Amino acid sequence: MSIKNTNTNVIDKKEREKNRIKTIVFTILLYTGLVLFALFVIIPFYWMVLTALKSDADLTALPPKLFLPFKDLNFSNFTNAFARAPFARNMMNTVIVAMISTVGTLVTTILASFAFARLNFRGRDLLFVIFLSTMMIPGEIFVITNYSTVARIGWLGADELAQTYGQALLAMTFPFMTSVFYIFFLRQTFKSIPDELYLAAKVDGTSDFKYLRRVMVPIASPTIVTITILNAMGTWNAYIWPNLVTSNADFRLVTDGLRNAYTDGLGTIFNEQMAAALIVTIPLLLVFLFLKKYIMRGVSRSGIKG
Repeated sequence: MSIKNTNTNVIDKKEREKNRIKTIVFTILLYTGLVLFALFVIIPFYWMVLTALKSDADLTALPPKLFLPFKDLNFSNFTNAFARAPFARNMMNTVIVAMISTVGTLVTTILASFAFARLNFRGRDLLFVIFLSTMMIPGEIFVITNYSTVARIGWLGADELAQTYGQALLAMTFPFMTSVFYIFFLRQTFKSIPDELYLAAKVDGTSDFKYLRRVMVPIASPTIVTITILNAMGTWNAYIWPNLVTSNADFRLVTDGLRNAYTDGLGTIFNEQMAAALIVTIPLLLVFLFLKKYIMRGVSRSGIKG
């Protein structure tokens, strides 16, 4: 009996040692992968910051300088980046377009999500499936039809000099004031709200719009904040469509400014371009750092089944 117990203890000890080694190996591999991924993300950002602080001499130095002493940092690149027309104007345009697009997207998303989540009408589920199926179509395919629609309405102007600022804003924002993904995203949150609240509100004579405004929107506020952040960030990064429907450089967004404002007859001014890119990137980083808990909360709530 004692021999059997001894053998069992030896086997258990070997098994524990084997599991401990597996855990150590897995932990090492996991953290190695995380470190490599972090470097993959950080190195381009570090290179952007480093280039933004280089002088023209340091920019063309061979071999490239990977570190700069503080006395060699050239902060004038940031003032030069803003001074290059029309970058400052492009920044303002981006803020305005982001605000208009985000407000429009929120209105259409909230109303459509409420309709698909709470209103009972014939063909609701079929219509929602059709909406979702459009997510499988690449967005570039819609560019031609959207461009044709905007041109027929007259928002492109009669020629390159005839487009007004208001027409440019409408052309850049109107086709994208709705998102099937955001509708699906918010609908999932709305469906997680108990039906009893809606039935009780209807018994009290509350209208659908009042119930939406006073009950559903406050409950779904984390998801709505997430949609607001994601839509604003998407507008901030937009390039193809705004560049396609605007003919005046003063009407274009910051992405176009980054592409074209820092090129002269001798080539691209990389240190000023990277300084401008850093200026554009910092607001997005701050938004994510300060509001990431709302993004995560909104994502987690949208996954709750009603």
